[in-house]
Amino acid sequence: MITPKVAQTTAAVALHYDELDVFYREIWGDHVHHGYFARGNEAPARAVEALTDLVADRLDLRPGMAVCDIGCGYGASARYLAGRVGVVVTGVTVSAAQAAHAARLAVPGVSIEVRDWMTNGFASDSFDCAYAIESSEHMPDKQRFFDEAFRVLRPGGALAICAWLARPQAGPWEIRHLLEPICREGRLPGMGTEAEYRQMAEQAGFAVEQVDDLSAQVARTWWLCLRRGVAKVITDRRYQRFLLDDAASERIFAVTMVRLMVAYRVGAMRYGLLVLRKRSH
Repeated sequence: MITPKVAQTTAAVALHYDELDVFYREIWGDHVHHGYFARGNEAPARAVEALTDLVADRLDLRPGMAVCDIGCGYGASARYLAGRVGVVVTGVTVSAAQAAHAARLAVPGVSIEVRDWMTNGFASDSFDCAYAIESSEHMPDKQRFFDEAFRVLRPGGALAICAWLARPQAGPWEIRHLLEPICREGRLPGMGTEAEYRQMAEQAGFAVEQVDDLSAQVARTWWLCLRRGVAKVITDRRYQRFLLDDAASERIFAVTMVRLMVAYRVGAMRYGLLVLRKRSH
Protein backbone atom coordinates (compact mmCIF):
# COMPACT_ATOMS: atom_id res chain seq x y z
CA MET A 1 0.00 0.00 0.00
CA ILE A 2 1.41 3.39 -1.02
CA THR A 3 0.74 5.89 1.76
CA PRO A 4 1.45 9.65 1.80
CA LYS A 5 3.98 11.21 4.14
CA VAL A 6 1.22 13.33 5.66
CA ALA A 7 -1.80 11.31 6.83
CA GLN A 8 -5.02 12.13 4.97
CA THR A 9 -8.33 12.24 6.83
CA THR A 10 -11.96 12.21 5.75
CA ALA A 11 -12.12 15.90 6.68
CA ALA A 12 -9.20 16.60 4.34
CA VAL A 13 -10.99 14.76 1.52
CA ALA A 14 -14.14 16.83 2.09
CA LEU A 15 -12.12 20.07 2.10
CA HIS A 16 -10.39 19.05 -1.14
CA TYR A 17 -13.68 18.60 -3.00
CA ASP A 18 -15.37 21.60 -1.40
CA GLU A 19 -12.49 23.96 -2.24
CA LEU A 20 -12.09 22.65 -5.80
CA ASP A 21 -15.84 22.36 -6.36
CA VAL A 22 -16.23 24.79 -9.27
CA PHE A 23 -12.95 23.77 -10.87
CA TYR A 24 -13.87 20.09 -10.79
CA ARG A 25 -17.21 20.75 -12.45
CA GLU A 26 -15.72 23.00 -15.12
CA ILE A 27 -12.74 20.77 -15.95
CA TRP A 28 -14.00 17.26 -15.18
CA GLY A 29 -17.74 17.80 -15.51
CA ASP A 30 -20.46 16.53 -13.18
CA HIS A 31 -19.35 12.90 -13.42
CA VAL A 32 -15.96 13.65 -11.81
CA HIS A 33 -14.42 10.39 -12.99
CA HIS A 34 -12.41 9.02 -15.89
CA GLY A 35 -13.87 8.47 -19.31
CA TYR A 36 -13.75 5.09 -21.04
CA PHE A 37 -12.35 5.61 -24.54
CA ALA A 38 -12.86 2.23 -26.22
CA ARG A 39 -11.98 3.58 -29.69
CA GLY A 40 -9.97 6.56 -28.52
CA ASN A 41 -11.90 9.25 -30.38
CA GLU A 42 -15.13 9.34 -28.37
CA ALA A 43 -16.46 12.69 -27.20
CA PRO A 44 -15.43 13.18 -23.55
CA ALA A 45 -19.05 13.47 -22.40
CA ARG A 46 -19.87 10.13 -24.01
CA ALA A 47 -16.71 8.51 -22.62
CA VAL A 48 -17.68 9.20 -19.00
CA GLU A 49 -21.10 7.70 -19.66
CA ALA A 50 -19.40 4.70 -21.28
CA LEU A 51 -17.51 4.01 -18.06
CA THR A 52 -20.77 4.14 -16.12
CA ASP A 53 -22.35 1.83 -18.72
CA LEU A 54 -19.50 -0.63 -18.20
CA VAL A 55 -20.08 -0.62 -14.44
CA ALA A 56 -23.82 -1.16 -14.97
CA ASP A 57 -23.18 -4.05 -17.33
CA ARG A 58 -20.73 -5.71 -14.94
CA LEU A 59 -23.31 -5.45 -12.15
CA ASP A 60 -26.12 -6.64 -14.41
CA LEU A 61 -28.35 -3.83 -13.13
CA ARG A 62 -32.07 -4.23 -13.69
CA PRO A 63 -35.11 -1.96 -13.15
CA GLY A 64 -36.19 -1.55 -9.54
CA MET A 65 -32.89 -2.64 -7.98
CA ALA A 66 -31.76 -0.75 -4.87
CA VAL A 67 -28.24 0.49 -5.58
CA CYS A 68 -25.71 2.41 -3.49
CA ASP A 69 -23.27 4.85 -5.11
CA ILE A 70 -20.35 4.98 -2.66
CA GLY A 71 -18.63 8.34 -3.06
CA CYS A 72 -21.18 9.63 -5.55
CA GLY A 73 -19.69 13.06 -6.22
CA TYR A 74 -22.32 15.26 -7.87
CA GLY A 75 -24.59 12.28 -8.45
CA ALA A 76 -24.22 12.31 -12.24
CA SER A 77 -23.64 8.55 -12.50
CA ALA A 78 -26.58 7.89 -10.17
CA ARG A 79 -28.89 10.10 -12.24
CA TYR A 80 -27.67 8.51 -15.47
CA LEU A 81 -28.30 4.97 -14.23
CA ALA A 82 -31.69 5.84 -12.76
CA GLY A 83 -32.71 7.17 -16.17
CA ARG A 84 -31.06 4.50 -18.32
CA VAL A 85 -31.81 1.40 -16.27
CA GLY A 86 -34.55 2.39 -13.84
CA VAL A 87 -32.63 1.54 -10.67
CA VAL A 88 -33.20 3.34 -7.37
CA VAL A 89 -29.91 4.88 -6.27
CA THR A 90 -28.77 6.19 -2.89
CA GLY A 91 -25.55 8.14 -3.21
CA VAL A 92 -23.23 9.20 -0.39
CA THR A 93 -20.51 11.84 -0.39
CA VAL A 94 -18.47 13.59 2.30
CA SER A 95 -18.56 16.86 0.36
CA ALA A 96 -21.33 19.29 1.29
CA ALA A 97 -20.63 21.25 -1.92
CA GLN A 98 -21.15 18.16 -4.05
CA ALA A 99 -24.38 17.25 -2.26
CA ALA A 100 -25.71 20.80 -2.65
CA HIS A 101 -25.05 20.76 -6.40
CA ALA A 102 -26.64 17.32 -6.70
CA ALA A 103 -29.74 18.60 -4.90
CA ARG A 104 -30.19 21.25 -7.58
CA LEU A 105 -30.25 18.51 -10.22
CA ALA A 106 -32.49 16.09 -8.32
CA VAL A 107 -34.39 13.46 -10.32
CA PRO A 108 -36.87 10.74 -9.26
CA GLY A 109 -35.23 7.56 -8.05
CA VAL A 110 -32.04 9.22 -6.77
CA SER A 111 -31.21 10.51 -3.30
CA ILE A 112 -27.85 12.03 -2.39
CA GLU A 113 -26.73 12.25 1.24
CA VAL A 114 -23.74 13.67 3.07
CA ARG A 115 -22.41 10.60 4.89
CA ASP A 116 -19.05 9.15 5.81
CA TRP A 117 -18.95 5.62 4.38
CA MET A 118 -16.87 4.49 7.35
CA THR A 119 -19.91 5.18 9.59
CA ASN A 120 -22.67 5.14 6.97
CA GLY A 121 -25.49 3.94 9.24
CA PHE A 122 -27.29 1.93 6.56
CA ALA A 123 -29.06 -1.20 7.73
CA SER A 124 -27.50 -4.53 6.87
CA ASP A 125 -28.74 -6.18 3.64
CA SER A 126 -30.08 -2.85 2.34
CA PHE A 127 -28.91 -2.91 -1.29
CA ASP A 128 -28.97 -5.26 -4.26
CA CYS A 129 -25.79 -3.78 -5.72
CA ALA A 130 -23.25 -1.06 -5.02
CA TYR A 131 -20.47 0.66 -6.91
CA ALA A 132 -17.55 2.90 -6.00
CA ILE A 133 -16.12 4.83 -8.94
CA GLU A 134 -12.76 6.30 -7.85
CA SER A 135 -13.78 6.70 -4.21
CA SER A 136 -12.15 3.72 -2.49
CA GLU A 137 -8.82 5.55 -2.81
CA HIS A 138 -10.14 8.21 -0.43
CA MET A 139 -11.13 5.75 2.29
CA PRO A 140 -8.86 6.02 5.37
CA ASP A 141 -9.52 2.39 6.34
CA LYS A 142 -9.81 0.34 3.17
CA GLN A 143 -10.59 -2.91 4.93
CA ARG A 144 -13.53 -1.19 6.60
CA PHE A 145 -14.61 0.11 3.19
CA PHE A 146 -14.92 -3.49 1.99
CA ASP A 147 -16.44 -4.70 5.26
CA GLU A 148 -19.18 -2.06 5.15
CA ALA A 149 -19.96 -2.80 1.51
CA PHE A 150 -20.30 -6.50 2.36
CA ARG A 151 -22.55 -5.69 5.32
CA VAL A 152 -25.03 -3.46 3.45
CA LEU A 153 -25.35 -5.74 0.42
CA ARG A 154 -27.95 -8.47 0.31
CA PRO A 155 -26.75 -12.07 -0.13
CA GLY A 156 -25.86 -12.54 -3.79
CA GLY A 157 -25.38 -8.79 -4.25
CA ALA A 158 -22.50 -7.39 -6.30
CA LEU A 159 -20.02 -4.57 -5.77
CA ALA A 160 -18.13 -2.89 -8.64
CA ILE A 161 -15.05 -0.80 -7.88
CA CYS A 162 -13.20 1.47 -10.30
CA ALA A 163 -9.90 2.18 -8.58
CA TRP A 164 -6.52 3.78 -9.06
CA LEU A 165 -4.08 0.95 -8.38
CA ALA A 166 -0.35 1.11 -7.73
CA ARG A 167 2.15 -1.02 -9.59
CA PRO A 168 3.22 -4.00 -7.45
CA GLN A 169 6.72 -3.39 -6.09
CA ALA A 170 6.88 0.12 -7.57
CA GLY A 171 10.38 1.52 -7.87
CA PRO A 172 11.77 4.20 -5.53
CA TRP A 173 11.58 6.89 -8.23
CA GLU A 174 7.95 6.04 -9.00
CA ILE A 175 7.01 6.17 -5.34
CA ARG A 176 8.89 9.38 -4.56
CA HIS A 177 7.94 11.45 -7.59
CA LEU A 178 4.61 9.96 -8.67
CA LEU A 179 2.66 7.70 -6.34
CA GLU A 180 3.34 9.28 -2.93
CA PRO A 181 2.77 12.86 -4.17
CA ILE A 182 -0.41 11.75 -6.00
CA CYS A 183 -1.70 10.36 -2.70
CA ARG A 184 -0.66 13.42 -0.70
CA GLU A 185 -1.85 16.06 -3.16
CA GLY A 186 -5.00 14.18 -4.18
CA ARG A 187 -6.00 13.48 -0.55
CA LEU A 188 -5.67 9.71 -0.86
CA PRO A 189 -4.93 8.01 2.49
CA GLY A 190 -3.44 5.17 0.47
CA MET A 191 -3.22 3.61 -2.99
CA GLY A 192 -3.38 -0.17 -3.03
CA THR A 193 -2.31 -2.77 -5.55
CA GLU A 194 -4.66 -5.21 -7.25
CA ALA A 195 -3.43 -7.98 -4.97
CA GLU A 196 -4.16 -5.90 -1.87
CA TYR A 197 -7.67 -5.10 -3.09
CA ARG A 198 -8.30 -8.77 -3.79
CA GLN A 199 -7.06 -9.72 -0.33
CA MET A 200 -9.21 -7.14 1.46
CA ALA A 201 -12.28 -8.07 -0.59
CA GLU A 202 -11.88 -11.76 0.20
CA GLN A 203 -11.24 -11.01 3.87
CA ALA A 204 -14.54 -9.11 3.96
CA GLY A 205 -16.28 -12.20 2.55
CA PHE A 206 -16.54 -11.33 -1.14
CA ALA A 207 -15.81 -13.63 -4.04
CA VAL A 208 -13.74 -11.87 -6.72
CA GLU A 209 -15.56 -12.47 -10.00
CA GLN A 210 -13.64 -10.32 -12.46
CA VAL A 211 -10.81 -7.79 -12.64
CA ASP A 212 -10.17 -5.69 -15.74
CA ASP A 213 -7.24 -3.37 -16.41
CA LEU A 214 -8.74 -0.32 -18.13
CA SER A 215 -5.60 1.84 -18.01
CA ALA A 216 -5.20 2.13 -21.78
CA GLN A 217 -8.87 3.05 -22.23
CA VAL A 218 -9.03 5.75 -19.53
CA ALA A 219 -5.58 7.40 -19.66
CA ARG A 220 -6.70 10.00 -22.23
CA THR A 221 -8.82 11.58 -19.50
CA TRP A 222 -5.84 13.32 -17.92
CA TRP A 223 -4.59 14.81 -21.18
CA LEU A 224 -8.05 16.28 -21.73
CA CYS A 225 -8.25 17.62 -18.17
CA LEU A 226 -4.78 19.16 -18.41
CA ARG A 227 -5.61 20.78 -21.74
CA ARG A 228 -8.84 22.23 -20.34
CA GLY A 229 -7.03 23.42 -17.22
CA VAL A 230 -4.31 25.21 -19.18
CA ALA A 231 -6.93 26.90 -21.36
CA LYS A 232 -8.77 28.08 -18.24
CA VAL A 233 -5.59 29.47 -16.68
CA ILE A 234 -4.84 31.42 -19.85
CA THR A 235 -8.34 32.85 -20.28
CA ASP A 236 -10.00 32.92 -16.85
CA ARG A 237 -8.77 35.20 -14.07
CA ARG A 238 -10.47 33.06 -11.41
CA TYR A 239 -8.02 30.28 -12.20
CA GLN A 240 -5.09 32.69 -12.21
CA ARG A 241 -6.07 34.10 -8.82
CA PHE A 242 -6.55 30.63 -7.39
CA LEU A 243 -3.11 29.41 -8.48
CA LEU A 244 -1.50 32.54 -7.00
CA ASP A 245 -3.43 32.37 -3.72
CA ASP A 246 -1.14 31.10 -0.95
CA ALA A 247 -4.21 30.35 1.17
CA ALA A 248 -5.61 27.93 -1.44
CA SER A 249 -4.42 24.67 0.05
CA GLU A 250 -5.65 22.55 -2.87
CA ARG A 251 -4.00 24.46 -5.74
CA ILE A 252 -1.21 21.85 -5.85
CA PHE A 253 -3.66 19.52 -7.62
CA ALA A 254 -2.76 21.33 -10.85
CA VAL A 255 0.65 19.64 -10.59
CA THR A 256 -0.95 16.33 -9.62
CA MET A 257 -2.71 16.13 -12.99
CA VAL A 258 0.70 16.05 -14.68
CA ARG A 259 1.92 13.36 -12.28
CA LEU A 260 -1.14 11.24 -13.05
CA MET A 261 -0.53 11.51 -16.78
CA VAL A 262 3.08 10.39 -16.33
CA ALA A 263 2.12 7.61 -13.89
CA TYR A 264 -0.17 6.03 -16.47
CA ARG A 265 2.43 6.45 -19.22
CA VAL A 266 5.20 4.66 -17.32
CA GLY A 267 2.91 2.06 -15.76
CA ALA A 268 3.42 3.15 -12.15
CA MET A 269 -0.35 3.36 -11.80
CA ARG A 270 -3.17 1.28 -13.26
CA TYR A 271 -6.91 1.74 -13.48
CA GLY A 272 -8.77 -1.36 -12.41
CA LEU A 273 -12.42 -2.43 -12.50
CA LEU A 274 -13.16 -5.13 -9.92
CA VAL A 275 -16.44 -7.01 -9.65
CA LEU A 276 -17.12 -8.71 -6.30
CA ARG A 277 -19.99 -10.91 -5.18
CA LYS A 278 -21.43 -11.39 -1.69
CA ARG A 279 -21.87 -15.11 -1.39
CA SER A 280 -25.38 -16.34 -0.68
CA HIS A 281 -25.80 -18.31 2.51
